[in-house]
Amino acid sequence: MNTIPIEHALLLAAVLFSIGLIGVVSRKNVILMLLSVEIMLNAAGLAFVVAGSRWIQPDGQVMFIFILSMAAAEVSVGLALILQMFHLNKSVDTKTLGKLCE
Repeated sequence: MNTIPIEHALLLAAVLFSIGLIGVVSRKNVILMLLSVEIMLNAAGLAFVVAGSRWIQPDGQVMFIFILSMAAAEVSVGLALILQMFHLNKSVDTKTLGKLCE
């Protein structure tokens, strides 16, 4: 059975994290920003699983389960906040939501 080199898997995790970071910084829609954060969390989970498999320890998979549960909680709270903001402002654009502070 062929295995993927650890460098390739960590490079993939870094690329995914970078895509998520660019998405958070460049997006104006809060829902797309939330999706970008999810990509970043999955990239971190991938890095944990790769590191755990490198040393043949289950710690990386355990951390990935914690990351998945944290991501589920983040999505549920984030979507509830987004729905409330949409109900009040009729928009999920960050420029429109920035006017709340004024």
